Amino acid sequence: MGNKPFTNPSVEEDILLDELELREHELVVFNDDVNTFDHVIRTLIEICKHTPEQAEQCTWIIHYKGKCTVKFGSFDELVPMRQGICDRGISAEIF
Repeated sequence: MGNKPFTNPSVEEDILLDELELREHELVVFNDDVNTFDHVIRTLIEICKHTPEQAEQCTWIIHYKGKCTVKFGSFDELVPMRQGICDRGISAEIF
């Protein structure tokens, strides 16, 4: 048999499917003409646990592209983040 470890394809498939389900959804924030850069940056840091650099980069993308995926995760994980962002007057959706 050699030194090759035994692998079970169905177990590997289950693991891959679990990983896909974890990243199945995206939390997207949309641009508006109301909220300041500082407010959006602060929100992404506090709600999504972004670093200041991540939050600033996402904010620039939101500004120039009109939207940005700010977080990937399960639907249940993203719902409270979306609610927290929306509670601060920023438009966000889960896809």
